[in-house]
Amino acid sequence: MNSLNMFSLQGKKAIVTGGARGLGLKMCKALAGAGADVAMMYVSSETTHDTAAAIAKEFNVQCKAYKANMADDNQVNAAMDQIYKDFGKIDILVANAATAIGGPVETFNMDDWKHIFDVNVHGVFNCVKSAGTRMLEQGKGSIILISSIAGMIATKPQPQCGYNASKGAVTAMTKSLAQEWATRGIRVNSINPGYMMTELVEDLTAANPDMYAKWKEYIPMGRLGNPDELNGAVIYLASDASSYMTGTHICIDGGYTCV
Repeated sequence: MNSLNMFSLQGKKAIVTGGARGLGLKMCKALAGAGADVAMMYVSSETTHDTAAAIAKEFNVQCKAYKANMADDNQVNAAMDQIYKDFGKIDILVANAATAIGGPVETFNMDDWKHIFDVNVHGVFNCVKSAGTRMLEQGKGSIILISSIAGMIATKPQPQCGYNASKGAVTAMTKSLAQEWATRGIRVNSINPGYMMTELVEDLTAANPDMYAKWKEYIPMGRLGNPDELNGAVIYLASDASSYMTGTHICIDGGYTCV
């Protein structure tokens, strides 16, 4: 068997939450490029339907967009039900959708805290529960939670306790799900990225050059990651190449967490 065939996702059906832009969009294209049909879940950008059509044409796969607010259980469940009807099965879930709100603890708004957890933790769990239930019925599946190095360490210089705590919950969720489903065919792993130069981060660094300089200082490789530098790990975890891997956190951070 050609070793590269282990990474093929031909015939697989994948869901990517937060798939309309940034890291999620890059991962949608990567999965499609490896042969998977892709359901892109989004919350606000209606042009995602056009993006999905373009991906379908470019990679000769099925690709559709589904709108759902991750903080709304009913919307998420309805979208997941429709995806299952349209695609027939769910082999891969990439739970990428997240929100970030920063600020000092002593003045932090509790409504913001609750919103972070509604999207980053409760929304992720609801997607996992829905997709996982169907994966259990078919006896196989790969779930990839997009956490963060912020779920393993405290970030600096920016104060963001709420975001960090939510990603810590996702990191812990990974191990709990992995051990619970380990003998039932479902693998659960997380990717914990460091600072990635998405469009949103580009805007943030332009407005905060001192913070940007600090980030680069703390990263041994001396730069932020390119958004497509997560793609190899996503394909690996989604494919049979990682068939004996579950409950693992892959840090892609330029060495940030090694020092």
